Amino acid sequence: MFHGKWQDICSYRYKYTLKTPEEKRAASPSFSFSVSNMYFAVAKINPHQTICMTTEKLRVAAIDLGTNSFHMIIVEESRGKGIVEIDRVKNMICIGRGSISTKMLDEEAMQSGIVALKNFLVLAAHHGVAPENVIAFATSAIREAKNRLDFLRRIRDETGLKVRVISGREEAEFIYYGVRKSVKIGATFDLLFDIGGGSVEFIIANNKGVQLLESRKIGVARMYERFISTDPIAASEIKMLEQFFSAEMVSAVAKASKLKVCRAIASSGTAQNIARMIGSMNGRPNKASLNNSVFTRKEFQALYTTLIPLGSLERRKFTGLDANRVDLIVPGLILVDMIFRIFNLQEIVVSDYALREGMVLHYLKDRVNPSNDEEHELDIRKESVYELGCRCDWNLNHGEHVASLALQLFDSLAPFHHLEAPYRELLEYASLLHNIGSFISISSHHKHSQYIILNGELRGFSPTEIEIIAHVARYHRKSPPSEKHAAYSILKPMQKRAVDVLSGLLRLANGLERGHRQNIQNVTVTVKGSVITLHVTPRFEPDIEIWAAEQLKSLIETVLQKTIIIEAA
Repeated sequence: MFHGKWQDICSYRYKYTLKTPEEKRAASPSFSFSVSNMYFAVAKINPHQTICMTTEKLRVAAIDLGTNSFHMIIVEESRGKGIVEIDRVKNMICIGRGSISTKMLDEEAMQSGIVALKNFLVLAAHHGVAPENVIAFATSAIREAKNRLDFLRRIRDETGLKVRVISGREEAEFIYYGVRKSVKIGATFDLLFDIGGGSVEFIIANNKGVQLLESRKIGVARMYERFISTDPIAASEIKMLEQFFSAEMVSAVAKASKLKVCRAIASSGTAQNIARMIGSMNGRPNKASLNNSVFTRKEFQALYTTLIPLGSLERRKFTGLDANRVDLIVPGLILVDMIFRIFNLQEIVVSDYALREGMVLHYLKDRVNPSNDEEHELDIRKESVYELGCRCDWNLNHGEHVASLALQLFDSLAPFHHLEAPYRELLEYASLLHNIGSFISISSHHKHSQYIILNGELRGFSPTEIEIIAHVARYHRKSPPSEKHAAYSILKPMQKRAVDVLSGLLRLANGLERGHRQNIQNVTVTVKGSVITLHVTPRFEPDIEIWAAEQLKSLIETVLQKTIIIEAA
């Protein structure tokens, strides 16, 4: 769902199929997935030979008219394959400039906003979005402006776009819809917050539903305009901001305390900038997606104490900080510091999804299944894995059977590998996806599987979990894990141990499904000294499966330091 890197995967696949340097050079200047040729199955074809992967598609554009910027996301929904991001665009209109105190939208900003919306609509039409499938919501600055009706009328007259002004509570609800599809929310309650220009939304929820939806007028543009007049910020201004933030968050803090909230999920550009700056300070690579990444209170404090004393010119030099947030990051840092302190948090998880994604999800829910109002627990991790597999035209039966065998092996050999339960789930997903690299090419498909998993924007997983899944899939065949492989060599020792064990189990399970005929139904284990005997229960003569497993057992034998014998039950 919202797989923004899918076009990169398709581009990678297309270029991989080109054999000669001339073919590759010819493809390079014209091959772009940012237009209508983005979503197709390529099989040694050129980008203009569009082969649809499904006939049931719907394209939707969602426009968010925010206090600082106008955003648009264009997605395509198709059954089974989920929601794929086609394009996204942002324009820093600053529609709220000066309106925080005057409650009047600036004429220049309104004109710039209308021009931006016209461009958005041209782009949406170019991507094949029908006018009735363009949705637009306005938030804090426009919501509070005295001249909002005049602005909305001008938008409709000049663009034909009907913009809906949503309440703060509705904004919080849409953010919740987006975040819960991006970060796995469990049985314990989480604090979700989104720092906008005019307002900050607070949500407290678990996998059963929402306990708090709240919008507070403490957005970074509003706070900057109201409280900050010095650069660097003065200590007195920091103190006033802290007191104001604390007063505005009283009800959310009380609710969080009652529900024993211990984790927060942030879905704003401010949080993403903070995460990128922390990553840069700690020498971590700058990744396109920050979804499910985490920064701790200690890491944040190191950034806070470094950045707050600096003036705007010095802040501008910080890697990871957007140029248009050089000033607004100051109240953002103070707010996040207060959230850490008064909610007594130790870490914050970053969500790539927020208001716009929630708008799309809500729109599609009402359009596709309007009668289904029941809340249900979402298994976004498994849903995301299946959507990625489906888009790669996987062999579902084979993947599921390999996963079943791998999990049986994991459970039976637990006394020897000593991996905890979370790794069992990662083995299941690596097993399901181990062969998706065939979407690129049968040759070296294990390496292509690794690439697709790393770039498939799987939802609900931390970056480390995705790394492990990708490595396990990569090592299901051919060379075993090696320090000579750069990506493997930089893993932490425990992660390497997990990859070694899980890829060894996957190799064995894949061998037991060598015929792709789901022949081996069960695996049981007996142990005698240093010898482990696997007793396999087949439907038919299992010669080929036992032969293949024998060829692939050496890695797990080395890891467990056991001899493995395979025989029919």
